[in-house]
Amino acid sequence: MRVGGLPVEKSRVVEPGELVEVYVPARHRSPEPLPFDLPVLYEDDALLAIDKPAGIATHGAPGDMRPSVVWWFVQRFPRLAETFDADRPGIVHRLDKGTSGVLLLAKTPAAQLALNQAFEQRRVRKEYLALCDGVPPRERAVIDAPIGRHPGDRTRMAVTIRGRDAKTEYTVLGASQGKSLLLVRPLTGRTHQIRVHLAAIGAPVADDRVYGRRGGERPLLHAYRLVVPHPLGGVLDAASPLPDDFWAAAVDAGLAEAARPYRQSPPPRRFEEAS
Repeated sequence: MRVGGLPVEKSRVVEPGELVEVYVPARHRSPEPLPFDLPVLYEDDALLAIDKPAGIATHGAPGDMRPSVVWWFVQRFPRLAETFDADRPGIVHRLDKGTSGVLLLAKTPAAQLALNQAFEQRRVRKEYLALCDGVPPRERAVIDAPIGRHPGDRTRMAVTIRGRDAKTEYTVLGASQGKSLLLVRPLTGRTHQIRVHLAAIGAPVADDRVYGRRGGERPLLHAYRLVVPHPLGGVLDAASPLPDDFWAAAVDAGLAEAARPYRQSPPPRRFEEAS
């Protein structure tokens, strides 16, 4: 804020006749053109499903100008972005920066509200593929363990008695050379839930620098499929094929046959729910 052309403190008392200038930043100030495009799996008037690559953040903090899905959305749909009140236009859920796969974006505030409610009410089916260091003790199980902030490191999450309810269902698709490929379905939506739960049962996500046994380029976790009530009616079912780096790691681990069915994905479809 300036008064008479000079910057002033917020406590400055304005006198009658003085000229007051206030700078209001644009709600969705766009950065330089992004050096990437994002594959679109499905799009209609209400939403779009993209195939987010690993290494791209879903969103940053307010004012963060680093490349992200939000800035891609702003540049692709500048007029639509201005219809949202939030700092994260279109965002209804998120994937960690290192996680690849299906991510939904709303194209209208009404669609965003409907999708937010679907996620909050757990009416969304999410399926992930995880390449793990180690093999879970059971072929199929539900991990039921509360998750909260790590008591010794506030930047991490952990299984803790004072945490929030968290449940993760998994199925072992294959195991070889001390590694396993899992189909994972989070039944709740806690931060880092899959990574924390799999580490807790002795099968951390491979290449996970935070919760794993050794670090790599990124945690080998892929959001394979998302089934969600569509804001305009019916159900959307969208899937993303395994990316090259995940596939290569699965082949190296001797898990090519287990991973092969997910190397390609069925086309997305919108359908009416069975009565």
